[in-house]
Amino acid sequence: MCGILGLINFSDRPVAPEGLKAMSATMIDRGPDGAGIYTQGRLGFGHRRLKVIDLTQSSQQPMVDSQLGLGIVFNGAIYNYKELRKELEQKGYTFFSHGDTETILKAYHAWGEQFIHRLNGMFAFAIWERDSERVLLARDRLGIKPLYYSESSTQFRFASTLPALLAGGGVSTDIDPIALHHYLMFHAVVPAPYTLLAGVRKLEPGTMMVIEPTGERRHHAYWQLSFDPREDEKNLTEQDWEDRVYNGLRTAVRRRLVADVSVGVLLSGGLDSSLIVGLLAAEGATGLNTFSIGFETVEEEKGDEFFYSDIIAKEFSTQHHKLPVDSNNVLPNLLNCIHAMSEPMVSHDAIGFYLLSKEVSKHVTVVQSGQGADEIFAGYHWYPPMLNSHNPVMDYRNVFFDREQEEFCRVVHSRFHQEDHSQRFVEKHFSQPGASRAIDQALRLDTTIMLVDDPVKRVDNMTMAWSLEARVPFLDHEVVELAARVPAEMKIAQGGKGILKEVARRVIPHEVIDRPKGYFPVPALKYLRGPYWEMVQDALSSKASQHRELCQQAYVDELLERPDDHITPLRGSKLWQLGLLELWLQSHQI
Repeated sequence: MCGILGLINFSDRPVAPEGLKAMSATMIDRGPDGAGIYTQGRLGFGHRRLKVIDLTQSSQQPMVDSQLGLGIVFNGAIYNYKELRKELEQKGYTFFSHGDTETILKAYHAWGEQFIHRLNGMFAFAIWERDSERVLLARDRLGIKPLYYSESSTQFRFASTLPALLAGGGVSTDIDPIALHHYLMFHAVVPAPYTLLAGVRKLEPGTMMVIEPTGERRHHAYWQLSFDPREDEKNLTEQDWEDRVYNGLRTAVRRRLVADVSVGVLLSGGLDSSLIVGLLAAEGATGLNTFSIGFETVEEEKGDEFFYSDIIAKEFSTQHHKLPVDSNNVLPNLLNCIHAMSEPMVSHDAIGFYLLSKEVSKHVTVVQSGQGADEIFAGYHWYPPMLNSHNPVMDYRNVFFDREQEEFCRVVHSRFHQEDHSQRFVEKHFSQPGASRAIDQALRLDTTIMLVDDPVKRVDNMTMAWSLEARVPFLDHEVVELAARVPAEMKIAQGGKGILKEVARRVIPHEVIDRPKGYFPVPALKYLRGPYWEMVQDALSSKASQHRELCQQAYVDELLERPDDHITPLRGSKLWQLGLLELWLQSHQI
């Protein structure tokens, strides 16, 4: 896990290292173990390294293979790199390192752009050809690793974080109206290629971009998720499907043990993370470090799941670490948490992951985490009604959108009053081939869009703030493809994730499986009180906010007066949503 960056001039003007160094300095936390800058005329690249695979200097980046005339900066982990290396060695390639970075270079040289289909892992990288000066950018299938860019007629820049691009200067920080609509309507999910800043875009997951020396750019989506059944799977029984999911998940967690440092697990006490611990134990892992976080209970709203995480820790004899957090400890860390966000993220989980990652990083460098199971195995409450929906777009909108278009127009300044971009986006996504049933259309959108720009991005940002690498076995692309083909009826059974629960019965205690779905918000961010309310009020009434003219003051005053009355259908605070946006903009001096 690392941070990457680069700059391409479309003229003969050479790249100045100073700009690259300024961008790199913003990503020290993503790579505290090493840094490098490489320039070749009008091309320049930088890298921050977190040592996980091949701890020697041989895998230092930017990596240049003079014999092949190729260079690379890479963020992520390729879990099948050893198998690829053996195949490449049989083709006559020799290696000077023992890591996955060099394997990517050799694979590109051997198989061209089709090499991307051979990679199993999470990744964002840039490969450049010394002689042609062509540059290839790519992002993994599920967007686990981020890749932001800014472009003009004379220059192209990219980086692992949005703030790194800002540090390079010359980026338009005007608010993008389409992105703003998504943020306020689509539950703060801003799908690629958009970001809230007009001058910054992000590469879509499962996409490759080739940049020619002339500045000509070519996008290619190398992966699409299909829910259509395969001919050889049409007669499978429920037992057959369960066997396939069980074996697929065992392979996924085994792959994510590939590292030259110890690997732990973020154990919430829920089904997903508990299953990961059980599957790792089935693979022979012993003495696992597991980590849980919890907040205080407010009225009847439970703030932790320690009871269940304790069951799993005892069952599998893990070295368990519990982090109880008083809300009084949230506020001192909140601004740093917001600053660690490449984009504003309203979920209460952000501060939870931030504080948990701080503790976890004292013990391990790599953790496995359970993100993605709800999306790929239908764990959310809005999926069952979609099974027989006659109006999929509206049924999805009614449960997922934060507000109606009329309210959106009351929130924002009139210059942002445009069409219903978020509804148009859902309509377009639902109409694409590969998902003929309404429930599959919703699952596909959540897996390839919402998951990427909410929980996955949140985990990446918050763990990397503490130089911690997070791996997500449920997002192994082979597991995701398999889950998509599982009949929806098996997924929504038993109140959601039915097939996953049946698989889990082979592995973990039933108490953790047959329990209500856990959800423990940070009370201070759902019911804004005292210093939290004051922080939001100060931000929204600041000179910076007034000058920005983003929101209409009458609407802001309404939220400030009665914040508890303005909760979204997905149980988020509308006041926190606006406050976080302003706090994020101020944190990055936008």
